[in-house]
Amino acid sequence: MATWTVLGGRSLEREALAVDAHLTAGDLPAARRRLTHLVGRDTSTLQESGVARAVVESVAENTSDAVVAPLVWGALGGVPGLLGYRAANTLDAMVGHHNDRYERFGWAAARFDDLVNLPGSRFAGAATLLASPRTARAAVRAWRRDAGAHPSPNAGVVEATFAGALGIRLGGTNRYYGNRLEHRVLMGDGRAVRPEDIGRAARLARRVGIISAVVSASGALLVARRTAGRRAIASG
Repeated sequence: MATWTVLGGRSLEREALAVDAHLTAGDLPAARRRLTHLVGRDTSTLQESGVARAVVESVAENTSDAVVAPLVWGALGGVPGLLGYRAANTLDAMVGHHNDRYERFGWAAARFDDLVNLPGSRFAGAATLLASPRTARAAVRAWRRDAGAHPSPNAGVVEATFAGALGIRLGGTNRYYGNRLEHRVLMGDGRAVRPEDIGRAARLARRVGIISAVVSASGALLVARRTAGRRAIASG
């Protein structure tokens, strides 16, 4: 039950595909409105390519944050690891914003969230390589070259590897509410994002989640067996 509560892969895919459906239907205003469920940026002036890029970037980042990282912490710490990670992630989502109200107050929450997401983002990057072996070389190149210039030490890893794996280019200028602009490094060597890339990103994210679940479950089982063995030796 705790795992089901913490993981957000299905809802992430559902929201991404909902935006994709609006774009496919030619309803850009509806796509912009639905996109606000995924990102905190100002979507009111985005064109199709901008909407698609925002969705793919959100899918990449949240595959790490909402799927891989909680699985890693669950494998390491069981239910307390799962719930502790979700508490840190939720606190960052509530107050870890770059604006006048939360810039100072939310600093500690944002930095702590960065810390607890470090293992998950690296695991997500590695799982992306396994999930897309034909383009793994391009994904590795984007990871090594581009990830470190991203404002987030974790989102940069998964966005860069997704860009390389999908053969697209992510990053650029984002506008947030309050007219705050953020210029992000371009990641990947491919073309600009198109609406059809949303489905490709969602399928890649699903494969990354499956790989992460299998490896995390195997790791948790191994830890449990070792713990049981040590207890048996101690009691004997």
